[in-house]
Amino acid sequence: MIHPWHDVTPGLEESPLPECFRTVIEIPKGSNLKFELDKGTGLLKLDRVLASAVYYPANYGFIPQTLAEDDDPLDVLVYCTEPIPPMTLCCARAVGLMSMIDQGKPDHKIIAVLIQDPVYQEFAVASDFPRHIFKLLRKFFEDYKSLEGKSVEVDEILPAQAAFAIVEDSLQRYWTMRRKGQIKGLVG
Repeated sequence: MIHPWHDVTPGLEESPLPECFRTVIEIPKGSNLKFELDKGTGLLKLDRVLASAVYYPANYGFIPQTLAEDDDPLDVLVYCTEPIPPMTLCCARAVGLMSMIDQGKPDHKIIAVLIQDPVYQEFAVASDFPRHIFKLLRKFFEDYKSLEGKSVEVDEILPAQAAFAIVEDSLQRYWTMRRKGQIKGLVG
């Protein structure tokens, strides 16, 4: 069985990393269910039903073979006209970065567009988006854990170049930790 975090190549032949990449969707746009990858099995597990009256404003997933500062695969929000089913592999292009502090830890979210979506493929940078889209995004992350008594601080949306640096850093961190045998879910 293929493990979506470890066995899927993040790069695309036609477009180079870190701008374009494969992503695995965990949560479809419009859901209030928090799914996440079970690192040991590679299956999708239900983490929780969101306690607040909110829903994911974009498709949410991760970039394979990355390790973010929170010891999870690097998060990516994929904007697309349609909800993408969980465990779908798709091709995305980074257009921005949203950084936040989640329970005292840095938590970066790559903002991307689905390359195969004829509407969103025209968005090249975060500033191409209507401002209201990112107001919704920030508000979602500020509120989605509030009824659980957890705080989240969300920074301004940064340009794509900031996202590229985070993708590169997460790719490097993954391979450094993998070489040391310190990746959860991998048998040494």
